[in-house]
Amino acid sequence: MDVLVCVKRVPDTANAVSLTDDSMSVDARHVGYTVSAHEECAVELAIQTANSTGGTATVLSVGTEDSVQQLRDALAVGCGAAVLVETDPDRLGPADVAGAIADVMKTHESQGRSYGLVLLGNDAQDTGDFQVGIRLAYELGRPVVTGVTTVEVSGDQLTARGEGPDGPEVWEAPVPAVVTIMEGGVDPRYPSIPGRMKAKKVQIETVAPTREPVGNGRVRLTLPPPAPSQVEVLGKGPEAAPVVVDLFQRLGVLR
Repeated sequence: MDVLVCVKRVPDTANAVSLTDDSMSVDARHVGYTVSAHEECAVELAIQTANSTGGTATVLSVGTEDSVQQLRDALAVGCGAAVLVETDPDRLGPADVAGAIADVMKTHESQGRSYGLVLLGNDAQDTGDFQVGIRLAYELGRPVVTGVTTVEVSGDQLTARGEGPDGPEVWEAPVPAVVTIMEGGVDPRYPSIPGRMKAKKVQIETVAPTREPVGNGRVRLTLPPPAPSQVEVLGKGPEAAPVVVDLFQRLGVLR
């Protein structure tokens, strides 16, 4: 089975996150760029699925020419082909991104290249959009499973596993299908030097979007309030020992 996995070039928000002055996007002036942890796992699952079914994994990104860096990272770990839909991502909303992906898939299908499985990250790390996978599945007329951590394909059946509010969940769906991935189910591989050298030789297919964007309709982004922290001074010197013992007993550390 041939698998399409979609990634997005986003600011590396491993440290403190700040917003631009207009609060419309993450301020990336002083950080690097990456893909989200969800998408790293989606790439790994795409490669695993393609290898186990005798297919190939293709990576796709909708963004500027700079997104080639993230595409080559995916090529370096095992994807066999890459597609860049070159455009300004700030002009696009989830419907636009889903439409751009769908148009590439339809073009490839007309050329005899079809994808039995499409994997995406569960949400966009920079804007928090959770819609692209669902909108893509709706446009393609395919079943969609969201927020799972692993996928397996056997014949024409997809099995997806994840964690729900009441514990582990298992979903089954026919393929072709669309699945959005959350981190935690697999350990993503990272590029080796030979992998990077090989990736440099791959010709990346570059296309332009064919639809007029409708935009994202975003009003502004907001940062969550910092987690509250409290400090309680239990005492000083030897006099604090009984209080510490009492605290450990209340926490169940000592019995």
